[in-house]
Amino acid sequence: MASEKKPRRPRAETPKGFRDYFGAEVTERTEMLATIAEVYRAHGFDPLETSAVETVEALGKFLPDVDRPNEGVFAWQDEGGDWLALRYDMTAPLARVAAQFRNDLPSPYRRYTMGPVWRNEKPGPGRFRQFYQCDADTVGAPSVAADAEICGMLSDALEAVGIPRGDYVVRVNNRKVLNGVMEVAGVLDPSDPTRFAGERGIVLRAIDKFDKFGEAGVRALMGPGRLDESGDFTKGAGLSSEQADVVMGFMAAKRDTGPATVARLRELVGGSALGTAGVEELEFIASLLDGQGYGPDRIVIDPSVVRGLGYYTGPVFEAELTFEILDEKGRKRSFGSVSGGGRYDDLVKRFTGQEVPATGVSIGVDRLLSALRAKGRIGGAAQGPVVVTVMDRDRMGDYLAMAAELRRAGIRAEVYLGNPKNFGNQLKYADKRASPVAIIQGTDEAARGVVQIKDLVLGAKIAASASLEEWKNQPAQVEVPRGEMVQTVLRMLGLG
Repeated sequence: MASEKKPRRPRAETPKGFRDYFGAEVTERTEMLATIAEVYRAHGFDPLETSAVETVEALGKFLPDVDRPNEGVFAWQDEGGDWLALRYDMTAPLARVAAQFRNDLPSPYRRYTMGPVWRNEKPGPGRFRQFYQCDADTVGAPSVAADAEICGMLSDALEAVGIPRGDYVVRVNNRKVLNGVMEVAGVLDPSDPTRFAGERGIVLRAIDKFDKFGEAGVRALMGPGRLDESGDFTKGAGLSSEQADVVMGFMAAKRDTGPATVARLRELVGGSALGTAGVEELEFIASLLDGQGYGPDRIVIDPSVVRGLGYYTGPVFEAELTFEILDEKGRKRSFGSVSGGGRYDDLVKRFTGQEVPATGVSIGVDRLLSALRAKGRIGGAAQGPVVVTVMDRDRMGDYLAMAAELRRAGIRAEVYLGNPKNFGNQLKYADKRASPVAIIQGTDEAARGVVQIKDLVLGAKIAASASLEEWKNQPAQVEVPRGEMVQTVLRMLGLG
């Protein structure tokens, strides 16, 4: 009789596109989110926590470059036939909340939210299917004063988490200005918004790819089309060379000062009422920020900000880190964007049929943490807890009491709960936990009312380099009365 095939054990591996976070990484993120939350709360924003799952209908169109149903999200059909999906950003749930609770919420409604989002996209280096977002939005404020507030708050948040002035810049643009430029270029008719819609869509997608394709590639997409290295052809918008010049002039309009940039934009929009309105909004935002002390060393008007122009309806902003880091091949490169946002005045319209103004910003928490690690501002070895070793199983209550006493003094502490038979294994455990100190009290020490306190950090240094004489002058282990245990540990940790 053939033996039955043993069931295959599951593979212990993280799903593709996902990752696990341990110890210091989780602590660093938690501390960063708490710091950003304090900035948001100082500006009057309230926290909001929504479900990780939304109906597909409520999510609406998912990602800007995806058109197929349910593409880009993790979706499934429940028993009742409804399609549900994991949220892919924090804005779609806000739209649903703003519509569902519109009679209960204050208007304007300011909220911030933090948490993971999920995108069913092809993973790649540094590109995961689950990542954290940290958003702040104002719903119901038509004035671009709300956009100015968001920009200033973003600047404050970056500085609060450890990005000093000079290492970042918040750039501000406006979709209305681009619309005015496209009107001048002849691809937007204010009397018939549907006319040239296809051409405008191609133009928007083209300028959004400027960093990837460069000026020549973008011009090709605005004109007859672009042939890539693989031989694939992408149809262009069919603009003439003169029309493309107008649009490219918009992207190159930044000057040395904000007023000079605004003046150039005013020239480009010509007689377009929509474009002029956008220029005036940028002027107003600049004046409000300047009045609060957010000068050009922090926030600038910059028409080259094109990300999201197809989505936003007014001001658009992006925070870029300006310092250089080394990539995986050792080459210097600018770190780049860590945050983006803008005005999207059709947020709630899908639910209520009424246009509700809204503006907001999203901070890429994982990218911001990566930037701080790259600069060495976080990411040092995390200190573990003090470990109370177990010398006598029958005295476990005493050891637990020691740990509790240390915790009451604000010291992280734990009792070794493995097999205490081999004392060396207890110290190996403390090393693996990155413990700074170990507490030792055997039967003899207990009878004399003392404890041994081992400085594991100093001990490691002595073991690595100190001479015998240096070791005698600077012992890594001391014996103190039981009543002096807490104060001694505090001194060893530099806290007392």
